[in-house]
Amino acid sequence: MKLCVRILKAACRLMLGLILLISVAWASGALWFDFPVSTLRHAVACTFVVLVTATWIMMRKSAWLGRGVVALSVVAVACWWGTLKPRLDRDWQEDVSQLPWADIQGEVITLHNVRNFDHRSTTDYKPEWQTRQVRLSQISGVDLFINYWGSPWMAHPIVSFQIMGEKPLCFSIETRKEKGESYSALGGLYRQFELYYVVADERDVVRLRTNIRPGETSYLYRTRMTAEKARERFMEYVTRINQLRQQPSWYHALTSNCTTAIRGQRAEARRLPWDWRLIVNGKGDELLYDQHLIFDDGLPFQELRSRALINEAARAADTSPDFSSRIRMGRPGFEDEKK
Repeated sequence: MKLCVRILKAACRLMLGLILLISVAWASGALWFDFPVSTLRHAVACTFVVLVTATWIMMRKSAWLGRGVVALSVVAVACWWGTLKPRLDRDWQEDVSQLPWADIQGEVITLHNVRNFDHRSTTDYKPEWQTRQVRLSQISGVDLFINYWGSPWMAHPIVSFQIMGEKPLCFSIETRKEKGESYSALGGLYRQFELYYVVADERDVVRLRTNIRPGETSYLYRTRMTAEKARERFMEYVTRINQLRQQPSWYHALTSNCTTAIRGQRAEARRLPWDWRLIVNGKGDELLYDQHLIFDDGLPFQELRSRALINEAARAADTSPDFSSRIRMGRPGFEDEKK
């Protein structure tokens, strides 16, 4: 019995130590990325780690007191970090400088600041912000682009609403970066970026990834969503962009990213059941296939995926006015475009 008690106590100490270690790592990261004086961020974070480590060593004879001091230090950082608020008035990069918003008049939705840039390179483009009017009754379905830029485990989804007689309209959930700022996956776990919804033409937001950025691949799937459900989802996006115009929100690489934010904007009762592939979203198309949410024409998943790759077709279409129809031709689920 005494042996069991000693093992249990040792396990508890080990678990507590691990929790404190992870907490200190998180707190040092918060200081490294988010300390308000940017020139002091790294120095403050390193100083915090040194002081916490020194405290732990100096108080090793009073282990519980040392752990308590370390825990209070982490709590102090967390309390400060919780006061950081997202903003609307930063010096934004031009491609995210305008916030999209919608004027809702019955079934007529007028969308402002729809992006339709002509990208010549990743840094050279002709900016154009447009206004588009959509009737809910014209929305007929939803297509989904899945974009990869490196790891097969992580991807970026772009939702494209199909509108009868009109060009598709895309929503891409991204980070709103300031001038001179670049994306950091680790920084995305902290309060580095505001959440931003790109509302755009496919020739902007899709062509940028297939034709302009090197080494990226994009896949296109037609969802089984009915017109009625597509209109509901469209209004979820519209509601969210109007909310962000009034009250900005932080991007978070796990809890509020390009995939989890889609799920989060739905009423809780209507959300898809939780699945690990919502975090490891490079497997998102496999998740949709398994749940029969995309048209597959009876194909095995790997063959469907192979035929869903659009890079070659997108490069051939390039700036053509019929870019959207050409990248759909002959793909599973897109019967109309086969003609």
